[in-house]
Amino acid sequence: MSRFWSPVVHKLTPYVPGEQPKLANLVKLNTNENPYGPSPRVLEALRAEVGDTLRLYPDPTGDRLKRAVADRFGVRHDQVFVGNGSDEVLAHVFQALLKHDAPILFPDITYSFYPVYCGLYDIAFQTVPLNEQFEIQVEDYLRPNGGIIFPNPNAPTGCPLALDDIERLLQGNPDSVVVIDEAYIDFGGESAVTLVDRYPQLLVTHTLSKSRSLAGLRVGYAIGHPDLIEALTRVKDSFNSYPLDRFALSGGVAAMEDQAYFEETRRKVIASRERLVADLKSMDFEVLPSAANFIFARHAVREGADLTARLRERSIIVRHFRNPARIAPFMRITVGTDDECAALVNALREILAISIS
Repeated sequence: MSRFWSPVVHKLTPYVPGEQPKLANLVKLNTNENPYGPSPRVLEALRAEVGDTLRLYPDPTGDRLKRAVADRFGVRHDQVFVGNGSDEVLAHVFQALLKHDAPILFPDITYSFYPVYCGLYDIAFQTVPLNEQFEIQVEDYLRPNGGIIFPNPNAPTGCPLALDDIERLLQGNPDSVVVIDEAYIDFGGESAVTLVDRYPQLLVTHTLSKSRSLAGLRVGYAIGHPDLIEALTRVKDSFNSYPLDRFALSGGVAAMEDQAYFEETRRKVIASRERLVADLKSMDFEVLPSAANFIFARHAVREGADLTARLRERSIIVRHFRNPARIAPFMRITVGTDDECAALVNALREILAISIS
């Protein structure tokens, strides 16, 4: 019954999330989820929320979570905004801070939700090509624009941009909002949060889905100048004044406070990633430098689509992107446990007919 749709709906090309297949004995390496469960303190906090108070609305300001984030990063409470995962935070960012006359800029190979938001909110944009090494070049963003956004590390490539380069980008764009989407920063990059007090146009977004193992709870936040945070709050309160429920708020606080567990699991993922990279390179894979909990790899001979299909036959799921054509040879592989990574490597050896020496 599309005749009842609003005109904007006909023009939308929605984001396609990673598959959540229902297969037995699955090795699931396609959606960048953390292979380790949440902190025990998170589970304890969630159990404590089960009770009569669920009949009451949650705190609309998310004040406890804002303070936990502020304490973690050494910023002020009024520099933090919280929402339902970083995707909702980013949706508010596009509407509140990136809708101007000039087009916004983001890489041609990046998080595919960005053009979706542009279509939803009628925001003009221009994509900026990555270089031959699939890296962001700061010089390409030193031109008139209505704002800049990109992930760091970038997705789906995993390639990081150094903090010095981000600062150079900020210095060259004093009148544009610059949004650094740091969904994967904890797995090897250097956060730009340290720059927010010096650059009022900088907004940094984070999620608890990856390094804090809370993809199922949907918690995200942004850190920046209070003026930017106020703009996000005005949009949020015009859309949904109670975005985070009691479980998300309590679980988020507990996750932010358990730094020891965060460091332990983060180090495990990084170590597994480096072993996986070495194993893939030994089988003639090119692997882009990754500071994320995933890697982007292509084989010297076999196509990414073919390898993805062959892995699926063995109940191992990785992600393959057909567009743009430049990245079609690659597979994006989430870093799993050591056992999951070993299963992937053994399967690839069989598929490639490489004997184990």
